[in-house]
Amino acid sequence: MSYTALYRKWRPVSFEDVKGQDPIVQTLKNQITSERIGHAYLFCGTRGTGKTSIAKIFARAVNCEHPVDGSPCNECPTCRSIQSGSSMNVVEIDAASNNGVENIRDIREQVQYPPTEGRYRVYIIDEVHMLSIGAFNALLKTLEEPPSYVIFILATTEVHKIPITILSRCQRYDFKRISLETIANRLRELTQAEQIQVEDKALLYVAKAADGSLRDALSLLDQCVAFHYGRVLTYDNALEVLGAVDSSVFSQMFGAIVEGRTRDCICSLEEIVIQGRELGQFVTDFIWYMRNLLLIRSADDAEGLVDMSEENLKQLRSDAGKADGTTLMRYIRIFSELSNQLRYASQKRVLVEVALIKLTRPSMEPNLDAILQRLGDLEAQMEDLEAGRMAIPVTAAYHAAGSPPAGQVPQAGAGPGQDGGTAPQTAAPYAPGLQAEPGVMPEKVALPRAQLEDLKLVRNEWAKIVRSMGGGARSYLRDTVVEPGGEGCLTIVFMDPMNYDMGKRPTVIGELERYVEANFSRSIYFKTRLAGRGERLNTIYVTQEELEEKIHMDITYEDE
Repeated sequence: MSYTALYRKWRPVSFEDVKGQDPIVQTLKNQITSERIGHAYLFCGTRGTGKTSIAKIFARAVNCEHPVDGSPCNECPTCRSIQSGSSMNVVEIDAASNNGVENIRDIREQVQYPPTEGRYRVYIIDEVHMLSIGAFNALLKTLEEPPSYVIFILATTEVHKIPITILSRCQRYDFKRISLETIANRLRELTQAEQIQVEDKALLYVAKAADGSLRDALSLLDQCVAFHYGRVLTYDNALEVLGAVDSSVFSQMFGAIVEGRTRDCICSLEEIVIQGRELGQFVTDFIWYMRNLLLIRSADDAEGLVDMSEENLKQLRSDAGKADGTTLMRYIRIFSELSNQLRYASQKRVLVEVALIKLTRPSMEPNLDAILQRLGDLEAQMEDLEAGRMAIPVTAAYHAAGSPPAGQVPQAGAGPGQDGGTAPQTAAPYAPGLQAEPGVMPEKVALPRAQLEDLKLVRNEWAKIVRSMGGGARSYLRDTVVEPGGEGCLTIVFMDPMNYDMGKRPTVIGELERYVEANFSRSIYFKTRLAGRGERLNTIYVTQEELEEKIHMDITYEDE
């Protein structure tokens, strides 16, 4: 006896066997029991969700001699003949290969004759969206007013391709994707009935890989069992057969991306390739991994939206804290574009490597998302420096600005070149809180204690204050420093003329003053000015007493 694939062997034979489509099943059963049967039905939804199976069950149920609560008995001669395919009352038509006007004309001629047995003639037209425009037009009148003994069931995966004139003549039923839990439970039932030994984790992964299609899940399970026939199907076996990657690899890869470890990313990809994993599947799974991270980070109680074990959820929560939502959306965008490119690429590995380099090196991307991430990274670095009350070394400032390495730092002002000429002037790069020439000690200025306290308070919290402003104000106040402006007043120093023009507006300053008063209980007024070219901003402010006490001491850090 020849082997029958699992999805064919375990196709539902009654409404009770159908999984994941309870509202549709209940509606159809009620129609049968109340004898309110329609003349035309449209079943639409993704592949493998039970459209054709329910259509066949419905065809048997309306003709069954002894229906049981709306379901066919599958024992009477009518049910058996329909199930075996020998009945003339149920006609299945594949619209993909029978899509012409002449095929529809044949149907119109056949419906004139009543059923030889049973109550109804049922026409199941699968993939109905493949019919030509002429065929749809030929079907219209018959579909609208068929004989009382005729039922049309149209099934499609692309309902948007069906003319509205057809849609308006049918009862429409949308088949939803089957949940991960429902698919996994069904697979457990089948494996127990088939006496197949399989790990629960492997079943969960197969169910996830099916993407809401129970038929796909059975086909994938059949494939995995065949490869490891006679042995326990483990999670690693399922990954090996399906060319997939374990979630721990995604976690390691994501950590390397966030930390900018390009080499580790490429090495991880090398291991994936050596193991024979399919790169397209890897990219798809990684997109879903980052999607889950985004949900965990963005939504409250998002665990219900992520179908996975508690162990994996714990790892997700840990990884979600490594990157903000904007960065995650940039990662997803790049990998989504990569997924589309891989379909037609001959060098898939190269494209994946380029995408990983884009993620780890935002400076290599000229678009707005990459620039925003670079600015966010700089802000985070400045917050760390301010929290530690550390001064930025001049060499570090040059390095962050992309200047030449140590030993090649351009000097402010003119000087002789190697060729005896004059070297061009190069302005020192700006680092918030510091803009000084190498070798120049910061200037110490004494302030009244009250002014110094206000200055220290605002400077220490400046990054937090700027982040709390509205979108526009936050961008204008970026890369600014605060200096004394008088009693009860501070001056905001802008480095960029454009930001200065926008940031000095009364609305921005008013919002800033209200925030400081509400959160720090200080009435501080703010003035603005634009920094001059080459202006030093590394002044250290102290009280008069501190200046007298420490006048002979070297000060190595700036109190911001």
